[in-house]
Amino acid sequence: MIPDNNAAEMRAFEATCRRLHGFDARLNAEFIDGYLCALAAGPRSLPAAEWLPSLGGETFGRVFADPQDQARALAALQARLSVLRGQLDPEALIDEPDRLRLDPWLSEWTDEERQRVSDEAQLSAADAALLQTGVIWAEGFFQAIEQLPQLWALPEDDPPAQLFADALDQLTLLMTPPGSDEWRAAMQQHYPDAETEPSRDDLIAEACMAVQDLRLLWVDFAPKPLTRRVEATPGRNDACPCGSGKKFKRCHGADQA
Repeated sequence: MIPDNNAAEMRAFEATCRRLHGFDARLNAEFIDGYLCALAAGPRSLPAAEWLPSLGGETFGRVFADPQDQARALAALQARLSVLRGQLDPEALIDEPDRLRLDPWLSEWTDEERQRVSDEAQLSAADAALLQTGVIWAEGFFQAIEQLPQLWALPEDDPPAQLFADALDQLTLLMTPPGSDEWRAAMQQHYPDAETEPSRDDLIAEACMAVQDLRLLWVDFAPKPLTRRVEATPGRNDACPCGSGKKFKRCHGADQA
């Protein structure tokens, strides 16, 4: 069974995001979900003290000044993060590599809604083209990558660097305005033999599968922790490694007697 938040957890998450959005228009539920998804897709877990400041700076502390209120809000975010980590569990992904497990929080944009917002805000054609499902979620995902280098230290050597780049390209495509030069180049690169362009739902599914691929890539290419090298202790009658010419027992080994 794929993990999911229960109704109470989703209400708490949405309410927390709504309050943050009141102080910072960027921090809506979709953006925050994308950010949390990047945390879940990384090579290791970070404590909240490391990721919360990069999510919204001082906004969280200003909105939730009361300690109990802050604890409830953080619990709501962590409950969502826990489910995303469960959806991206490497063992489950390995067992069913072709199954879509990730279920992001997305705001659906219809043609009517896009036109209404575009008319009310008097948006340019380019800005209106960005009113697409998944754009804000992908922006949140990339913010976590950019602002958490201690987590997202991407490989620099091939082939892992190219594998990561290919996966991230699928998320970048969600933020590419349809019909633009960048869009046409991406279509040619990723869908060269397609008779028709993929639907928005297809692109979102591909982006979610790319996140699952990223999670598995870390299993093979995550940075390895530095190990402490321990030199063998010389015998008591061996020469001391300090170069004094004395036996170890009469030099640095004397302290161990």
